[in-house]
Amino acid sequence: MIYIEKVINDRPEAERSEYPYSIPVIKELYELEFRKSITFITGENGTGKSTLIEAIAISAGFNPEGGSIYMNYSTYDTHSSLYNDIRLVRAARRNRDGYFLRAESFYNVASETDRISDRNQLARNYGGSLHGRSHGEGFLALVMNRMNGNGLYILDEPESALSVTSQLQFLVKMKELVDNKSQFIIATHSPILLAYPDADIYVITDKGLTLSEYEETEQYRLTKYFISNYRKVIAGLMDDRPDHCP
Repeated sequence: MIYIEKVINDRPEAERSEYPYSIPVIKELYELEFRKSITFITGENGTGKSTLIEAIAISAGFNPEGGSIYMNYSTYDTHSSLYNDIRLVRAARRNRDGYFLRAESFYNVASETDRISDRNQLARNYGGSLHGRSHGEGFLALVMNRMNGNGLYILDEPESALSVTSQLQFLVKMKELVDNKSQFIIATHSPILLAYPDADIYVITDKGLTLSEYEETEQYRLTKYFISNYRKVIAGLMDDRPDHCP
């Protein structure tokens, strides 16, 4: 495994006219630096977060559908060709562990994990069968039991599977793993996860990726406004008068 310092897009600018290279964040990406142990990438749906995260993970040697570096399976080929143009600049330090985890394909990861592991391996590495629990419980069990530290962990919208309480547990686990020489690259919408201290937050805009402070993110500002004014916001959303439509 590797500790990633930079991601470089080698696709010539003149050839960035078709998907996925035409997505603004990819079209404007030339170099992305990872300065901290935890890097978040956030932005609206459809802006290219998952496409970029997926390409980085495949370039790092992970299966497109997720799993450890050793998992080699395929249920449905949907990944883009972007990974062919992504070049990783690696640090001298090497990781011993690694995992690519995406909420949308966790069922496939759980199925493959249960298939290739015996009962003792499942108990030791995952706390039991991942399919023997709810989606969120299985997802959290994998994080809490399988991620051992000194690793590269690439996660795509992990909050999709996790309750608020589970996200708080995940923050504690992240701190434990970072203290044990781990690197995280996470695409997320979660204002809870984004609050992790001293992390880099890249926000996707129509001009590409921009570093942002936590309290400047839309996730923080809108969530704070909603909680403080939820009656007003809900009343406005539910009002069918044209001048109150969002």
